Amino acid sequence: MKNSKILAIALITLVSFSSCNNDDPIAVNEEEVITTVTTTLTAGSQTITMTSRDLDGDGPNAPVVTVSGDLLVNTTYTGAVRFLNETVTPVDDITLEIKEEGDEHQLFFQAPATIGAFTYADADVNGKPIGLAFTLKTGTAAATGNIVVVLRHEPAKSAAGVAAGDITNAGGATDAQITYPVKVK
Repeated sequence: MKNSKILAIALITLVSFSSCNNDDPIAVNEEEVITTVTTTLTAGSQTITMTSRDLDGDGPNAPVVTVSGDLLVNTTYTGAVRFLNETVTPVDDITLEIKEEGDEHQLFFQAPATIGAFTYADADVNGKPIGLAFTLKTGTAAATGNIVVVLRHEPAKSAAGVAAGDITNAGGATDAQITYPVKVK
C-alpha cells in the first residue's frame, strides 16, 4: 500500500512535468532601439533644431549633439520630439510607437528657470501627459544652460508631481536621456 502511494505520487509528478512544453512562445516586448532624438522648437519664423545622434548605441563613440541656434528671451516656443532607430533600413520612427503606447511613456524636460518653463501639449488615453508635443516659455533674461530631455518607460503617471513634469516620483525605466546645451539671448 505504501509503495502504491509513492508510485502514484511519482507518476503524477512525472505527468505534470512532462506536460510543460519549453517550446511555448513567450510574448516579449522588446526595448526600442533609439539612435537619434530630434527636438524642434518653433516660434514665428524661427525654428531651432536640437539633435542627438548615437549610431553606435552603447559603443565607444559619444552621441553627436547639435543645436541649430540660440533661443530668444521671453518667447513661447512650440515643441516636438521625434525618436528614430537609424540602425535599420528603412529608418524606424519610434515616435509612432511612443504615441500609440502613450500610457506607458512620458517625456520629462529639465532646465533651470532662467532657461525657461515647459508645459505638456499632448496626453495619453487616460488624460496624462506624454510630452511628444509641448511648449517652452523662455526666461526673461539672457542665460546659458542645458535642456535635458528624458523618455521614461512605464512611469508612475499618477504619482505626486509626475503629471506636472516632475521626474522625482516617476520611477520606470529611462529609454533615452539627452542633454542639449542652449543659450537664451
